[in-house]
Amino acid sequence: MRYAQGGGLTDERRIFREKLRMEAAERFRHGDENTVIAHDLRISVRSVQRRRKAWSQGGPRAASKGPASLPLLSDDLFTVLERELLKGPVAHGRPDQTWTLFPIKTLIGRRFHKSYTVQGVAALLKRHGWSCQVPARRAIERDEAAVAGWVKETWPSGEGPGRRSTPGSSSRTRPASRWALPRFP
Repeated sequence: MRYAQGGGLTDERRIFREKLRMEAAERFRHGDENTVIAHDLRISVRSVQRRRKAWSQGGPRAASKGPASLPLLSDDLFTVLERELLKGPVAHGRPDQTWTLFPIKTLIGRRFHKSYTVQGVAALLKRHGWSCQVPARRAIERDEAAVAGWVKETWPSGEGPGRRSTPGSSSRTRPASRWALPRFP
């Protein structure tokens, strides 16, 4: 399975792996055996076999597939996205002052007509140096009495029903089948 952006590898690690692939391609040209190449480069024989097959069909560059795909948003478009994000969520019709991944996904879709998943948006932001911001401590303006009242009055009405007091059944057709003892004649 191929992963976007090198499977989460750092740039240094991707460069290192690319050098290994190019070295393997050079060794193919010299006629070295797969097991020798795998031992010397400290990779699996199966990886060497796949690379040799790709190399024989398309040359040294085919031995390296390169990145899985290009990002949907180029660096120029991401700069535009950053400007939009810095305007704030209220400027884009959000009721509060916090950005979450889903509204950013929606913004990208509306502004650039590109479709990202929520996980893709998280990876995009992380790749460009953005991080999740969580407050280190509670706000000074926090009203503890209002929070306690909300927890006591509003929150319980939003919760679902509690656990039943009687045992349930694993059968939809015979409610007592789970707890019934076998009958012997």
